[in-house]
Amino acid sequence: MIRAALVVGALLLGATAVTAQQDLVKQNQDTMKANAKNLGAMVAMVKGEKPYDQATVTAGLAQLEETAKKLPTMFPDSIKGMNPPDSKYEVSPKIWEDKAEFRAKIEDFAKVVSAAKAKITDLDTLKANAPAIGKACGNCHETFRIKKS
Repeated sequence: MIRAALVVGALLLGATAVTAQQDLVKQNQDTMKANAKNLGAMVAMVKGEKPYDQATVTAGLAQLEETAKKLPTMFPDSIKGMNPPDSKYEVSPKIWEDKAEFRAKIEDFAKVVSAAKAKITDLDTLKANAPAIGKACGNCHETFRIKKS
C-alpha cells in the first residue's frame, strides 16, 4: 500500500513538473508574441500605416524592456527541446550550447531598447531608433530560432 502511494506520488510530481515546463514554454511564446505585436505597432507608425501614438510606443518599449529583463531566465535547461506545438518556429538548441553568445545578444537587445526608450519622443525619433530595435531582435532570432519546415 505504501509502495503504491509512493508510485502515485512520484507520478503526480512528474506530471506537475512537465506541466510547469509546458507552462513556461507557453509563457515564452506569449512573451515573444507580445514583442512582435508591439514592434509591429511601431513599424506601422514608421511606415505611415498608423498615426504616431506616444502612449503605444511607451507601452511597447516598456514591454520590450521587461522582456529583456526576463530573457536570461526564460530558457532553463528543463525546457531544452520543448517547443510550442502551434508555432511556426522552434527554439534552437544553440541557446543551451552557446550560453555566452545568447547572453551577449540579450545584453545588446536590452541596451538598444533602453537607449530607444530614452530617445523616442516623436515620429522622427521613432523612425531613427526602430531599425536598431528590429536589428537586435533579428540578430538573436537568426541564431537562436529555427523556422519549422
